[in-house]
Amino acid sequence: MQNNPSEVEIVQLFSEIGRSLKKTMRKSFECNGLTMPQSMVMSTLIKRGEMKISEISSELHLSNSTISGIIDRLEKHDLVIRTRSEQDRRIVYVKVSPKYVDFHREFHHQAEKDLQKILSRATPEDMRKILEGLTALKKILGQ
Repeated sequence: MQNNPSEVEIVQLFSEIGRSLKKTMRKSFECNGLTMPQSMVMSTLIKRGEMKISEISSELHLSNSTISGIIDRLEKHDLVIRTRSEQDRRIVYVKVSPKYVDFHREFHHQAEKDLQKILSRATPEDMRKILEGLTALKKILGQ
């Protein structure tokens, strides 16, 4: 690698790191019985709270029928709760269940431990460089 990495190299590294992290997360979710599409739905619900199926579809760029099928499977495992609108019975709202809130908390705790384990393989010098680079990136993104 050159002394002055180009923007293209940095973007490529981001892409590679993103794929690696996504692969690791996918394995973790699958070990806990969730597919990647199910985990995407759950992540959206955790971030946004109760949503209509159509809103989830729009957010994830998937059809209503696809989201409805995913929600069916999540509901069978008590990970989501569906409720119908009092004003319009055609509208269905979905929210995470208390069971999933507990799972989510434990999953993220385990994910942090897994990342710490991966980072423990780095030398102190590598850790210093990673910290400096990420700190600089955070500053640049904040501008």
